[in-house]
Amino acid sequence: MPPDEEHRVVVHLDALLAERGMTLTELADRVGVTLANLSVLKNGRARAIRFSTLTALCDALDCRPGDLFSLAPAGQRSAR
Repeated sequence: MPPDEEHRVVVHLDALLAERGMTLTELADRVGVTLANLSVLKNGRARAIRFSTLTALCDALDCRPGDLFSLAPAGQRSAR
């Protein structure tokens, strides 16, 4: 993917947090990731995610990776 092209991965972290009544700060504490890094992920600006972080997020949110992410249709960019 060229550097000027944005990805189409949509992150659903806000919805999952709201459904669980959890704050981003609480999630950061549970997962052991900085609030800044979770914010980058939540806002769709992350370029990558480690499988260990994804596993920890899924454990803390009691969800599956497909609950956290979806793919926008071709021709659309992820919402920021």
